Amino acid sequence: MEGSRAMPERIDGVIVAGAGPVGLVSALKLARAGIRVVVLDAEPGIIQAPRAVVYHSPVVEALDRMGLLEDLREIGVLKQDYWWWTIDGTLIARIDMAVLARDTRYPFNLHLGQNNLARIVLRHLLRVPGVELRWGHGITGLRQDDDGVTVTVETEGGETELRADWLIGADGGRSGVRRALGLPLDGVTWPEWFVATDIRYDMEAHGYGTANLVIDPDHWAIMPKIDQTGLFRCTYREHPGLPEEEVRRLVPERQAMILPGRAPVEPVAVSPYRVHDRCVPGFRAGRVLLAGDAAHLVNPIGGLGLTGGLLDAIPLGDALAAVIAGRAEEAVLDDWAEERRRVFLEVVSPAAKENRRRMSERDPARREEDFARLRRMAEDPEVARQGLGQVFNVVGRHPLAQPA
Repeated sequence: MEGSRAMPERIDGVIVAGAGPVGLVSALKLARAGIRVVVLDAEPGIIQAPRAVVYHSPVVEALDRMGLLEDLREIGVLKQDYWWWTIDGTLIARIDMAVLARDTRYPFNLHLGQNNLARIVLRHLLRVPGVELRWGHGITGLRQDDDGVTVTVETEGGETELRADWLIGADGGRSGVRRALGLPLDGVTWPEWFVATDIRYDMEAHGYGTANLVIDPDHWAIMPKIDQTGLFRCTYREHPGLPEEEVRRLVPERQAMILPGRAPVEPVAVSPYRVHDRCVPGFRAGRVLLAGDAAHLVNPIGGLGLTGGLLDAIPLGDALAAVIAGRAEEAVLDDWAEERRRVFLEVVSPAAKENRRRMSERDPARREEDFARLRRMAEDPEVARQGLGQVFNVVGRHPLAQPA
């Protein structure tokens, strides 16, 4: 009949919006459980711009359980120490993660560009029969009922609809799924620029380590080595109020100020961006589940953003697979949603805010207190263990875990 809506394409399983690491890990969990998964992403391919690079010990353990770590460590860097510096090149403290060996088989972090992490997870995902990935498919609307979710998708060929039993929104900070749900992303946007650059520079030749943090109120910087070829990420603070063109123009000057040796370097990639601390009211809305940046945003100092997102995805995949298989009631999805939101609000967000403060502290007395704390961690293994071990709080309680 003229004017009638075409029948949506039927997906007997789950649609995952977003082909970043959070979406792909969720999809991999579900696909390996025998569930049909279709991944949609508005981009034409994996985004190559500098993004997350640090994955903490609990994520490394989870990725190993999924059979991914061997491939990841071939190109990534396993980091076991933190080097803290002043901007004039004075070493404040070097803190060794080996103190966590009593608590985990993984007393180290993984450094690897988010694009390479996504590429490797995707390779494993596409080995599972029946999985589909559709680039250039951005969700612009949705409606749902007790039996499923219908999504409106914008493609190069026009608008189309798909219907699935469940929808996971892992489509990033500008999430089309979140917007289609009409959910606010409450919180703050920090005024300064964060500028992520990838550079080839021999930090070790200047006595620096694989994870360097420069404390300064105006020009703090974080400089981890991110692959086996010697590529480093140099992310630093830029003054608020500058237009992006000026931020980009100042990159060589800022790098000459921050890098050991004080030499400007031609960056491989540059990505200025704004940073937020925001969270949705709830991670579940009926048959729609939000994870990663679609649900929460946080500043990247300390590497808790994608670490938190991946720790959303892993239990979500387990819980949703159990619900679909009839091994668990839908209430476990509410448990997952409540716990992951709690972890963000009570653990991730406060820690990231404190990390930002420590990196940019202006008060000399308080800054000296921060330096003294770092020196105590460097000198006393138990103090270091207690401080570094706080990251395990990001794991939270698994929704399928039996009550204690």
